[in-house]
Amino acid sequence: MDDDGTRATPAAGEPLDRRAELSEFLRTRRARLKPQDVGLPDFGRHRRVPGLRREELAQLAGVSVAYYTRLEQGNGRNVSAEVLDAIARALRLTDAEHAHLTHLAKPKQHKKKRASREQQVRGALRHLLDSLEGVPAYVSGRRSEVLAWNRMAAAVFGDWSELQPRERNWARMVFLAPAYRDLFVEWDAKASDMVSYLRLYAGCHPDDPELSALVGELSVKSEEFRRLWATHDVKEKSHGVKRLRHPLVGELSLNYESMTLPDDEEQHLVVYHAEPCSPSAEALRLLASWGTDAVRAGLGENLGIHPDR
Repeated sequence: MDDDGTRATPAAGEPLDRRAELSEFLRTRRARLKPQDVGLPDFGRHRRVPGLRREELAQLAGVSVAYYTRLEQGNGRNVSAEVLDAIARALRLTDAEHAHLTHLAKPKQHKKKRASREQQVRGALRHLLDSLEGVPAYVSGRRSEVLAWNRMAAAVFGDWSELQPRERNWARMVFLAPAYRDLFVEWDAKASDMVSYLRLYAGCHPDDPELSALVGELSVKSEEFRRLWATHDVKEKSHGVKRLRHPLVGELSLNYESMTLPDDEEQHLVVYHAEPCSPSAEALRLLASWGTDAVRAGLGENLGIHPDR
């Protein structure tokens, strides 16, 4: 256990314990709810732990306290989809959290083999990336790896070709490379998103040795990663706005869209774009006109990951 009472993160290469993951996920979701949040009376009694009690959650879900307790202790072997749906409603889970709960409680055996296969980016998709002139775009993989990218992505995010393949990983870059701490204006939000994506993937592939190695490495090297990993938050990649502080063109406000690829649901095409006629659109135009010079100047030497962090 860590000092805060949560289960310690695994050592590099050690598989994640699915039962412990299920237990901690349910406990942390229950802890964030108050009785008044779900329409239960709060009589002001002293609560030894934050959030709902197990008996209150069981009442909301329509199951016995003993049944729910077994589930929160990690025993989801015989739980039905209907019970999981009821618990998800009681806990007010998002769609991503509901899917994560289902993966932890009722694992699918075929997932393990799939996680061991190396991901490949289709040639036609690489041509598509190159044809997207003026907008940064890249393909990310199952553990947040950067698998392919275009010239504009290199101009905005740094020349990933200068990194070793294992370092072309968003989680490693965000937590271990100083340039990315400076690049993202809301670095805390970016870091939280990265951990939430990894947690969601971990629910499907707890036995993935590369994932376990990544989590173990980041847990050793980054206190922020350890703290965020212990929250058990999960999130799907979707769309939004990112504010960047680029060393050549200053602040950028870019919309992004993350699209799941049809032939590999664990690959995502991510495209950034600026509002038309905005200062950010002009900044992207400048970077595009500078071409390889912008890529070379870009984030500079700080793009590299510092192993001692």
